[in-house]
Amino acid sequence: MTSRPEPVAGLIALFWAAGAALTSCSCRNWWPGHRVGSRISSPKRHIACCTGGVTTRVCIESGTRRVFASALDWPGWCRSGRTEEQALETLATYAARYAPVAASAGLRFEPELVEFEVVERAKGNVTTDVGAPGIISAAEYEPLDATGAADLASLVAACWPELDRAARGAPAELRKGFRGGGRDRDEIIDHVANAELAYVRKLGIRLGSDLAASRAALVTVLSSPSEGRPLVAKGWPPRYAARRIAWHVLDHAWEIEDKSQ
Repeated sequence: MTSRPEPVAGLIALFWAAGAALTSCSCRNWWPGHRVGSRISSPKRHIACCTGGVTTRVCIESGTRRVFASALDWPGWCRSGRTEEQALETLATYAARYAPVAASAGLRFEPELVEFEVVERAKGNVTTDVGAPGIISAAEYEPLDATGAADLASLVAACWPELDRAARGAPAELRKGFRGGGRDRDEIIDHVANAELAYVRKLGIRLGSDLAASRAALVTVLSSPSEGRPLVAKGWPPRYAARRIAWHVLDHAWEIEDKSQ
């Protein structure tokens, strides 16, 4: 009898092991198709999970009409849905769209192995239902060392070229919504800039309408190690500021892309 080549035999063994564990998985992680205590539909992802793969920490913010799922260590990777499950499913589908941001920041990111760990659930507010992640998670009060701060700043800075790229490839007039509403390309760009100039005040940055100077100052602030507390009265801790600002930039970059088609 001819023996199987070793690589094929090894692959079969891996999938056999995953199949045998379909009803006995005790991991606490989440991905599309995976429910703790029930069958899962992806042996590949099950293998990654149960062999100790790195998980993505996610916080859930639930309003009355909208739920946000945010990757806490990847600012900007944040999506919403009508339910927690829908928000997580959407977050997973956007991994590939977020990958260029991580690559531009020089950080390793594997969108094909999406593996979430929900570490926090919070009740949303009016901001949540209006359409923005408005709740600061407990994890965002954690201190930032020099390496973590540098990564955070690099990821936020990597979002701006994505917006620029989307705008360059878009027509001036974008496809409108079902009822004819929605901004055109230049209106979106102006909206992002104006919002950002307001957001940076939550970190003590007040440079008027100079967007370039504000962005440079933002990168400097985010690059600095932090104890995790807000830097000014009624301000935002750096981690949340990074998440909120990066989310807003990418959300509109992806909107431009989608409405250009």
